[in-house]
Amino acid sequence: MPILAARMSQLGTESAFEVLARAQALQREGKSIINLGIGQPDFATPAHIVEAGRKALADGHHGYTPANGILPLREAVVADLHRRHGVTISPDRVLIVPGGKVTMFFAISMFGEPGTEILYPNPGFPIYESVIRYSGATPVPIRLHESNGFSFDAEEVLGLITPRTRLIILNSPANPTGGVVPKHELDRLVAGLARHPDVAIMSDEIYGEMVYEGTHVSLTTYPELEDRLILLDGWSKTYAMTGWRLGFGVWPAALFPYAERLAINSHSCVNAAAQFAGIAALTGPRAPVEQMMAAFAERRAYIVPALNALPGFRCATPGGAFYAFPNITGTGFDSRTLQTRLLNEAGVATVSGTSFGAFGDGNVRISYAASLDALREAVGRIGGWLERQRAHAPARTA
Repeated sequence: MPILAARMSQLGTESAFEVLARAQALQREGKSIINLGIGQPDFATPAHIVEAGRKALADGHHGYTPANGILPLREAVVADLHRRHGVTISPDRVLIVPGGKVTMFFAISMFGEPGTEILYPNPGFPIYESVIRYSGATPVPIRLHESNGFSFDAEEVLGLITPRTRLIILNSPANPTGGVVPKHELDRLVAGLARHPDVAIMSDEIYGEMVYEGTHVSLTTYPELEDRLILLDGWSKTYAMTGWRLGFGVWPAALFPYAERLAINSHSCVNAAAQFAGIAALTGPRAPVEQMMAAFAERRAYIVPALNALPGFRCATPGGAFYAFPNITGTGFDSRTLQTRLLNEAGVATVSGTSFGAFGDGNVRISYAASLDALREAVGRIGGWLERQRAHAPARTA
């Protein structure tokens, strides 16, 4: 075998896709599997968005586009950000990319190298830590606290910053926890960051339109961060467009040329038809988004108390996204064992909390991007499996 660069060993993966593959293999064997592991809406892309993509192809949009994306799409992005957050951003700072991960990869690549440190949420999206290690930087975990609804403590975050810190990654609403960082905590963090003017911030707000109470607080609303804030956002979750591979980053003006250069060197540009579909998503009717969120809210209202009623489970109410992250230490099983046995023996796919970092141990991620009937069946299967384990557990002696 050819000799690989040593850094290739540092790249991890997304366990949700591994669980999906195992679940699909079991289904091919004829087993009934309820998949609560994968993180994508279980809704079709709205018809007007699909039609815009189809029309773009029919109209001959088959060639390259500018590396930063077509101007009408970038203008639609800034108009949408103004609608949502009241901020005014130049379209010249928007980089259209094939999915949210690209902004993440570019930002980490731009700041990560041996001898540097990058802070990231833990438990958090696993690709953060994976790419940090790949870059050569040292990943420094920001602990998210179950007692705070899986928010961070601003003073703890500020206390992790050293002269080697180059980048801080934040994610609210969050994967895998559904946690939302309250505004007062963001205020404290931003105030403290004034003491660290050389540290960049990447705010992953891909679930920003999936908040159940109140409104999403975007870091773009803090003007003091403008020259060092990278916003990660996109269409995948809000518009059920995961397979379209369409995202965007908003970059500080001084950093934008470097991000664009990375785009030119990697993917050239984004699929043209997908960009026209993205315009339709941002400028079209909001009813499909509102209907999807109403369904998620109904499912959340069911799944949280249902999980709390299971023996050994304790589940905080997620403030956003479509994930529950119950603590399962009371079951007597570790996270990985419970994930494996629920899939193989109960036919329910979940994802171990350890897939999202060391601080996720003792939890599992449950995606409620599934119908209420499927959620009820899944909870019933988990409950029945737990009861069978208790029935067969060896009796304790006095």
